This record gives sequence, structure tokens and C-alpha cells, in this order.
Amino acid sequence: MKIINKFYPHALAIFGFVLISLIYFYPVLQGKQIFQSDIAQYTGMAKEQNDFRASDHTEPYWTNSAFGGMPTYQLGAKYPHDYIGMLDDALRFLPRPADYLFLYFLGFYGLLLVLKIDPLKAFFGALAFGFSTYLIIILGVGHNAKAHAIAYMPLVIAGVILVFQKRYILGGLLTLFASALEINANHFQMTYYLLIFLLILAGYFIYLEIKNKEYKSLLNTFGVFAVAGIFAIGSNATNLLATAEYTDFSTRGKNELSYNPDGSKTVGDNALSRDYITEYSYGVAESFNLIAPRIFGGSNNEALGTDSQMYEFMIGQGVPEGQAKDFVSGMPTYWGDQPIVAAPAYIGAVVFFLAILALFIDERKIKYVFLSGATVALLLSWGKNFPLLTDFFIDYIPLYNKFRAVSSIQVILELCFPVLAIMGLQSFFKLEKEHRWKALWQSGAVGLGLILILFFCKGMFSFSGGSDGYYIENYGPGFVDALKVDRMSLYSADLLRSGFFIFVAAGVLWLFINNKIAQNTAIILVGFLMVSDLFFVDKKYVSSKDFVSGREVEVPFQEKPADTEILKDTSHYRVFEVSGNFSSARTSYFHHSIGGYSAVKPRRIQQLFDYQISKNNMEILNMLNVKYIIQTDKEGKEFPTLNPKANGNAWFVTDIKLVNKVNNEMKTLDNLDTKRAAVFNIHLYESKFKNVRLKRNLDASGTINLDIYKPNYLKYTAKTKNEGLAVFSEIYYENGWNAYIDGEKTDHFPVDYVLRALVVPEGEHTIEFKFEPQVVKTGSTIALVSSIGMLLLLIGGIYFERKKQ
Repeated sequence: MKIINKFYPHALAIFGFVLISLIYFYPVLQGKQIFQSDIAQYTGMAKEQNDFRASDHTEPYWTNSAFGGMPTYQLGAKYPHDYIGMLDDALRFLPRPADYLFLYFLGFYGLLLVLKIDPLKAFFGALAFGFSTYLIIILGVGHNAKAHAIAYMPLVIAGVILVFQKRYILGGLLTLFASALEINANHFQMTYYLLIFLLILAGYFIYLEIKNKEYKSLLNTFGVFAVAGIFAIGSNATNLLATAEYTDFSTRGKNELSYNPDGSKTVGDNALSRDYITEYSYGVAESFNLIAPRIFGGSNNEALGTDSQMYEFMIGQGVPEGQAKDFVSGMPTYWGDQPIVAAPAYIGAVVFFLAILALFIDERKIKYVFLSGATVALLLSWGKNFPLLTDFFIDYIPLYNKFRAVSSIQVILELCFPVLAIMGLQSFFKLEKEHRWKALWQSGAVGLGLILILFFCKGMFSFSGGSDGYYIENYGPGFVDALKVDRMSLYSADLLRSGFFIFVAAGVLWLFINNKIAQNTAIILVGFLMVSDLFFVDKKYVSSKDFVSGREVEVPFQEKPADTEILKDTSHYRVFEVSGNFSSARTSYFHHSIGGYSAVKPRRIQQLFDYQISKNNMEILNMLNVKYIIQTDKEGKEFPTLNPKANGNAWFVTDIKLVNKVNNEMKTLDNLDTKRAAVFNIHLYESKFKNVRLKRNLDASGTINLDIYKPNYLKYTAKTKNEGLAVFSEIYYENGWNAYIDGEKTDHFPVDYVLRALVVPEGEHTIEFKFEPQVVKTGSTIALVSSIGMLLLLIGGIYFERKKQ
């Protein structure tokens, strides 16, 4: 009975999380799925991989659908012995995206319990965290891996706190499994931001232990973390090793070129430019939309009603009422610093108010850890708007320059504020009655005072957006004037809205102080206010309207006449869609494309686009075997153009041009006849391929044909009277592709900046290329051993915990 009494509140809370997750995303119960733009792109990129997996019942680990060819390591590759992935699947038993919302709730609830928050307050705290608008909007657009990683953050923090509290077995096991799940979520940027917060947290506890001269327990703590870290990393070894290996090949690796496409010198060797890293930087003043959602206009696509100035403007221009109503349903009201914003990152007015309350009354020093975490995250999210700190991190903090969209570090702030809020709520009810009123009016004064100051500062802002020049040019100055009036209205309305929520929440606590309502009633009312505030903002941006039939999600792209025409050709070739500008996976869904959609594109392919293809160097398209180019006519209709000069799958060249610098490799491509000659970087590769015989005058009279194509296997037949140099239109990737001539493993090497080449002896030969990544074999072995170790630690941990009891 005691056990039931102990666990039933938690069981109720978990049942509540399941129920609320399903209610919020209720169309999933009708078999519908949310249409996520990023997932549509992912589906296009992964189409060949998924089809191959279904037909051959094995993993290809390589796809030719995008960028001329790339590993599938970041496209949902499935690895052997991924038992942590199976555990994750079990935890995410709800339909997507309700599964991620449930994980948000569950993880945060666990963290609050570790912070000794009672179940009722922890329940509402978990809802407040899960309904932060940023966490909901990333589900709307399809940043599933990001949401996945964020969801496990609270459990990792909870485990770390338990270990520092000397609960080594429980804390160690929680840290171990939560960290393994966090890494398995495969969004290393979020995990990196979590590590920044953990450093702050660890610094606080280490200071306490050194201050109290608890050196032995400090050693024990580090020992537990070392074991947990080793096994958590080991269980994810395959993905980590494969990602690390691929990173150098991607746009996250070092840039080898020392000049830009316009001929100017590059700055530094990071492939990601400082401008690219900080493109999404939060505005300093814009940060106030954390407590009033649309004071900077909300999103780039905000719905305005018939009472808006824009609607009046449209009617004044003679636009019919129906058309005017449709027009104002999606207006670019956002006027902050970022290029695109799908929704404001709103943490909730009540959450903010209660967090202020915590700073006044909670006596636990750990509150300063969460305050510091939120502050550091806010300062870093300003990016280029706070260059002193951002430049320091880019230049000196390891790996920070590998990630872009620096504003997304605000997820740490969005985690810290709800923690503080619930700490404040808990502490409020523990206060002596005479101290409650003082704490309440102080917190109310800060919250409402800030709202009031922002209200009076309205005249200081221009309400001008970065794209207003475009709208003036296309719609006239009256359009932007009307837009500014509506932006000002949103500013005032949302400040009043936040002020209202703070006032009512404070009023509820005042009623409790004056014995008008019971404690649990006050908690439930404040919790309801806190969650409903966020809930209704979320519904503006992600709602049932975003759900479509499962078929539409599974088949996100419809075949166009241009695709149908191209698909009549059953040979092996590539397609270039001009309008996709190298950044769309639509073509990848139907064809082998040289474009695609990925945050980690192969670096050299991106450079070929920037330095050659964008300058209409057709020889580059020829050597990549681009047989069809999809173009758009004046009416916007797409049509395919046959490129009769495409080099085909493979060919023999008569000449090889030796260069000794990467710059020269690229510059030689400016005027290279790729059918006749190939360029080889002797400085980079000669020592690696010393057994390869490179002649200047080669016999190109031979023939070479592709007989079998699979993403991870290519079989050719070659005939040549004399030894020749064959160039293949496939991308050279050092770590995994092996070449065989008549079954004998043979060196192949890079030419033409991205392609593979092979010296073919005289006669008739069978040439095979097999993708056999050693990293998968090695990683899988480590993952298996680590998983066994984790299981033994779990069994041992349960045994010793029971023994202690």
C-alpha cells in the first residue's frame, strides 16, 4: 500500500502527460500526420536509402540522391547493435509529434523531482517547459532531432545533480542512460549547448566540495562521470565515429581553399564563415519577446484580422473584401534582427513572474546556476549583436565554430526559467505568512514594472523590418505604413496580455495569502494560468491545421511533367534543378541529384557549385554526369533540357594535369576539358598513392560501361588495348569506398577535385566499387561491448540499491 501511495502521483502525472500530448496533437488519433517542411526535405534526401533498405533488407550507408553522392550517416542510417536507439523507440511510443511532447514533459518532470519539487508543482512545471513556444515550433517545422535532444537534456542534468548529491548509483545510472539517449538523438549542437550548461552546474558543485574539503567525494563523483561517459559514448560509437569521419568531408570541416569565388582572400580556414555562423542572431531588444510574444511582430507569417490597418489599406486600394481577408491572413509583421522567424521564443509571462519570485525567496544557491545558465545562453544568442563574447567563442572555444544559428542556444534559457519558476512557486508556499506578501509585491513590481517600461519605450522603436524596402518597392510606401501600424498594435496588445497574466497570477497568490483559497487550489490556478498562457500562443503557430493525411507526409513531393519526362530514361545519370539553387531535396526524391538539402553538405561539392557551376561552367556538369537540367520558363513552368555532352558514368582520359596546391586544382577546372584530361593534386595525394603509375600521355581508346548500379555497389566492364586512366563520375570518399579489378583490391584516387579515378591495365576487366565503411564495423563492436557493460551496470546498480534498502 505504501508503494502504491508513493508512486500513484507519478503514475497520474505520466498518464496526464500522455493525455495532454495526444490532446494537443489530437489529429494523430485520426491517423493524420503533421506536415514538417524539414522532414519533407529529409524524405527527399533519404528516398534512395529507404527504398534500398526495403528492397535489399540491408543498409547502403551511401546515397547518390543528393550532392552527387554522400554517406547516409546524417540521413537516418541504421547501425548494428544500436540498443540505445531501441530504448529510445520504446520511450517514444506515442505517434509523432506527440512522442516528443511527451518526452519534454517526462524529462522535465524528472528533473524537478530531483530538485525536490512535489509532484503537483512538478507536473505544471513540466507542462510549462514543454509548451515553450520554441519547443513547439521546432516540431511544427520538423526539427525533430533538435527536439529529441532537448527532450533528454533535463534527465542528463537530473542525473548529474544526483551524482553531486552523492547518490552515486541512482545518479550514475540516470546520467549514463540519459547521456546515451541524448547522444543517440543525434543533434550535436544541442548536446554541445547542454555541455556548456553542465560546466556551469559542475563548477558550482565542485566549488562547494572544495570549499568543504570533500576531496574524496569529488574523486568518486568524477569516477562515476567517467564510467557513465565512457559507456554512454561507447553505446553510440558507430554514429559518433562515422559523424567525426564525415565532418572533415563536409562543410563543417576545414576550408582548403585560400580564395573566395570572387577572387578575394579567405579569412581563416573554417569552412563556415562568421557571417554564416551568426546569421541567426537574436536582437538585444528582441529578447523581450521572451516575456511578451509579439512585441517584435511575432513571425514572418502572422495572421491579422479584419480590424487591422492592413485590411483597411487593402479595402482602400479597391481589393474585394474576401481577397483582402485572405491577404492579411499571412503578413510579414516580424521586424527583428533575424532573417526568418517561424514564431517568437516565448517562455511565458507567468513563468517569468514566478522565476523572479524564486530569485527573491528561494534560499537554495543552485538557483544561481540556472540564472547563470539562462544569462550565458541569452548573451550567446545575441551572436553578432554581441561580438565581444561571440567572437571569443568562435575563435577560442573548441567546436563552437562548427555550428550555426547561434540564437538556438536559447533552449538553455527556456529550460532554466521554468525550473526557477517552479522553485519560486514551491518556496512561496513554504514562506512564513508575513514574508509572502513582501515577496509577492516585489516580484509583481519587477514583472509588471518591466511591462510598463516597455510600454513607455514604444516610441523609441522604428517598427521597420529588414525586408521593408522590398515591400515598398513592390507594394508602395502605404503598404509598409499600414504594416508598421499593425506592428505597433501587436506590441501594445501583447504587453497588455502579459501584464494581465502576471496580474492574475499574482492575484491568485494574494487570495491564498488572505486565506480566500486553499493551497492546492492556488497551485492549480497558477499552474493553469502558466500553461494556458503558453498553450494559446503555441496554437497560433502549430495547430490541427498543420496536419495532413499520412500519404501526404510519406510522399511529400508530387511528380511533375519534367520529372516524368526524365524518368523515361532508365540509364544512370544525374539531374540538376536550376531553381532549387542547390538547396532543395525535391529533385533528390525522384532522381540522382547534384543538389540537396543538408546542414552538412559535402564541402567540395558546395565549392564546385560556388566556384564553377554558378559561373555556368558546363564542364563541371558534364563530369558529374548531369544528363538533364530542369529549368523554368517565363510562365513558371518547369521543363527538362537534355545535356548531350554529359561524360557518362566513366571514361578514359588522354592527359593528367598535375598540380601541387588545392587552389590550383580548383583553378585548373576553370578551363579543363574533362573528357580529355583530369587534374590530380600531387602534393596532397602522391604519398598516399605512391603505387599508382601516372603517365602524362595515356591511351583513351578503351571503353568502360556500368553494368550494375546500387547505392553502395557499382560494377563496370572495361576494355582497353593499353593501360589507361579511367575517371568515374562518382564522388571520391576516402573512408569506405574500395575498388576491385577482377576481384583484386586496387588503389583508386581523387581527380577533378571531387571524382574517382583508377589505372586500368590493358585487356578486358571487371571493375567493382564497394562501399565498405570500416567505421561502421569498428563502431558496432564498441557499441555491442558498451551495451553489455551498461546492462551489467544496471543489474548491479539495482542489486546494490535494493541491498542498501
